[in-house]
Amino acid sequence: MLLRSITAPLTAIRGIGPVLVPKFARLGIQNTADLLCHYPRDWEDRTVIAPISEFQRKQVCTEVSVIARDWIGFGRTRTPKIYVEDESGRAALLCFNRPWLDKQLVQGGRFRLWGRFYYKYGEIQSSSFEIESLAAAQSANFGNILPVYPLSAGLNQTMLRRFTSYAIEQYAAQLEDELPPEIIERDKLLPKAAAIRAIHFPATEAERECAKKTLIYEELFYLEVMVGKRASERKGLAVDNTPPLPSPLQQRLLERLPFSLTPGQQEAIAEINADMACSSNHSMARLLQGDVGSGKTLVSFLAALRAADDALHKNGGGQTALMAPTELLARQHAENAARLLEPLGLRIAYLTGNIKAAGRKDLLRHLAAGEIDIAVGTHALFSKDVSYKNLRLVVVDEQHRFGVTQRSLIMAKGNNPHLLMMSATPIPRTLALTVFGDMEVSVIRDMPPGRKPVKTHLAKESSEARVYDFVRKKLETGCQAYFVYPLIENSDEANLKDAAIKDAVSMAERLAKKVFPRFSVALIHSKLDDEEKRQTMECFRSGEISVLVATSVVEVGVDVPNANCMVIEHAERFGLSALHQLRGRVGRGQNQAYCFLVYSDDLTEDGKARLKVMLENTDGFIIAEEDLKLRGPGQIAGTEQSGYLNLGIANPIRDIETLARARTDAFFILKNDPDLVLDGHHIIARVLKEAPLFDEVAL
Repeated sequence: MLLRSITAPLTAIRGIGPVLVPKFARLGIQNTADLLCHYPRDWEDRTVIAPISEFQRKQVCTEVSVIARDWIGFGRTRTPKIYVEDESGRAALLCFNRPWLDKQLVQGGRFRLWGRFYYKYGEIQSSSFEIESLAAAQSANFGNILPVYPLSAGLNQTMLRRFTSYAIEQYAAQLEDELPPEIIERDKLLPKAAAIRAIHFPATEAERECAKKTLIYEELFYLEVMVGKRASERKGLAVDNTPPLPSPLQQRLLERLPFSLTPGQQEAIAEINADMACSSNHSMARLLQGDVGSGKTLVSFLAALRAADDALHKNGGGQTALMAPTELLARQHAENAARLLEPLGLRIAYLTGNIKAAGRKDLLRHLAAGEIDIAVGTHALFSKDVSYKNLRLVVVDEQHRFGVTQRSLIMAKGNNPHLLMMSATPIPRTLALTVFGDMEVSVIRDMPPGRKPVKTHLAKESSEARVYDFVRKKLETGCQAYFVYPLIENSDEANLKDAAIKDAVSMAERLAKKVFPRFSVALIHSKLDDEEKRQTMECFRSGEISVLVATSVVEVGVDVPNANCMVIEHAERFGLSALHQLRGRVGRGQNQAYCFLVYSDDLTEDGKARLKVMLENTDGFIIAEEDLKLRGPGQIAGTEQSGYLNLGIANPIRDIETLARARTDAFFILKNDPDLVLDGHHIIARVLKEAPLFDEVAL
């Protein structure tokens, strides 16, 4: 029997009635399998004696005698206070909400004690403890390693331990191993039945660690099996690894450019060309990473040229859909594509939800007839009324801003088109092995020549006047500046914490009237009309506006080479990757650029240490790794829809080495036995079919 195939209801477990079922549901526990997979978040080792004198270093676990008793409070709040001692010292037990302990803990009695103690009012105290008589014949709470579970209202540790123990008694012995036997033997892993028993109620710390090792590997192995299956379906058979030469259209564009591609761009183009030269039965799936300004868009244009090149395709050239998350960015891409590619004979179209009906109808007709080579736009590119004659390439810019469903909708517009996903938010190795593990990855690490690293400074809010003075001097030389705030506008209903936060609307007025009255100041945020946002950005790009006040909407925006100052107020409220993206908005010209991270005066030392990551690093990949550690995988790169959160005990950040080993094993097995028919691999096929750990659609 496979663990995930146990569908017995919770009420099949002794002691669980209908009243408790909704309380378990709040923990995501719907059936017996979920209960067995509700792994402990910690363990309490009550096998090792820890005397009262060591309360500051560890939890106390000792044998004590009751030496005195007292009461605190009056009336209904009267609480027993019991004094106990062991050979190392004495302590007071505050029996809040446990008045019956006054009769149980008789003076002179001997007891087993476990608890968390602290020093207060001149004595060692505890209000969080467990105690039982030494006369108890057999103890479930002492002399064992006990699990500590995540809880919800109406459930406590004692209940979870008891019900999980009952479930193990009923079902654990029947569990089958879910890993190939050669891996279990090679890595000295536990059988599944033993691993489930030991993860909840280990006999020793060594047994617990072995159970963790087994279950962590198993989760990551099946995650990589799913990723590997998708990869094999996309890539198909191996092809000639000789990089194809640039296509005729690509060569013409390269000859027209007033600069040479960076080595990173050249390598990315070679990899993309090799992918797109594969058999038509299999399509490219590639993630292109690179910091803001590294030249990813130009690489995507070259990929579009290969898709459009008639000389490479028997049935004529193909179309490209380039999808951007905002109209501002989509318009910039369309303008750049028109400037670079129309002289080569390509036909470019710009499509968003705001195109008026008459123009839209005509545009869609040309697109369906194949008279448009590259369609650039937002989510409108996959609207129901949009059709393509021969969609050969889909480019998704700032991929983390689009969900899985949106990406699949645009892909469905073609017949197995190539997919190129671009990200200026570097994807840490952890996520690259999982969320994007079925894709090839190209990385542009170098920047165009002449770019200078942005100088980053941290400043307290109380020192912001000095920041304003610095920016004013730069504005006087003709430079431009961004000021970014976490909120659009503070509402009347804002809580006290948010009320102290500066917002873009009020600060735009203050900066214009009091701080920079001699310079033009404009405001942009997500609630403004799209045309107003476009005009504001155009005025900023042309130099008519000196100071642009914004929210993080400018994280993805147009290029303004003359803007070389970025001030981010309340920087502690932004993620590190967002700060890195915002910083990348400046430094796109030849002049030295500056970024000021202004933080609250009462920011904690941990908060300051977090911002120092930005101060000490310009490498987006290092910053992304730190951001992943701080915020967790579910909030980075749009992974909420990735299947990541289905992990029960594995942590890809902590378990990166296990993840890499599981990936190697999974891909090796799928390469040599794609149908999983060899001895030892049948179990993998069964798990995928009968009891999948992950939802294939979510992945």
